[in-house]
Amino acid sequence: MPGNHQLSDRQLILEDAPMTLDLTTLQPLAATLPGPALFLTVSGAHLYGFPSPDSDVDLRGVFVLPPRAVLGLEAPEETLNQTSLYAGYEVDLVAHDVKKFLTLLLRKNGYVLEQLYSPLVVQGGAAFEELRALARGAITRHVYHHYAGFARHKLQEFQSETPRRVKTLLYEYRVLLTGIHLLRTGEVEANLLHLYPAFDLPFIPDLIAQKAAEQAALDDTGLPHYQTAITRLQGELDAAYATSPLPDAPTNQPALNAFLLRVRLGVANA
Repeated sequence: MPGNHQLSDRQLILEDAPMTLDLTTLQPLAATLPGPALFLTVSGAHLYGFPSPDSDVDLRGVFVLPPRAVLGLEAPEETLNQTSLYAGYEVDLVAHDVKKFLTLLLRKNGYVLEQLYSPLVVQGGAAFEELRALARGAITRHVYHHYAGFARHKLQEFQSETPRRVKTLLYEYRVLLTGIHLLRTGEVEANLLHLYPAFDLPFIPDLIAQKAAEQAALDDTGLPHYQTAITRLQGELDAAYATSPLPDAPTNQPALNAFLLRVRLGVANA
């Protein structure tokens, strides 16, 4: 059986790893957005709990275009997507206008939920905290389809790799555990180190340590055990969907609409 419980020192180091990222140095990137920043957070490997020394910084955010930009004949660019070297980091920045972000949120998009509730906040504020509170009413049991589809895609990727990669396997576990936890509790938790203890996966810290050491190829001797765990978790995800206490549809779309109008008009009057 791969992995063991004798990893306490290593695990403590890994628990602290995501916070070694200096978030304050990234704050000036808010000025590159097409409108005032509603928020900027970090997603990707740093959020998931398994960054490597060569991991880029997945910076995600929302900006607010002024009314003149959205009311004219020409459709505005609602998404900014850019990669740059900044303050010693390779930064992958993706940000949406607030209306597009809310539209994605109402479509049961797990990516935007993870960005919104990421604890790695580069820039926030009162409107960001208000949106976090409002968005809980947009989390439905049908977010299952996002996580189930993502997990299927990652499993297919993992099974087709030669050699199989530790990174892909970690993503598979991370997606399944985040989805199960969200469907059971309504809480968005994307950090694999925070999730795995409740799921009898003692080998996770060892896999994370391998990735952190840039050991890309997986030792296939443990493959049957990893596959057994994946199959079990797929069943738990399906069961969590069937029994989830989350609603079938968003309960607060009017409140999100009012929020959109308020922040849009706030930019106009600033």
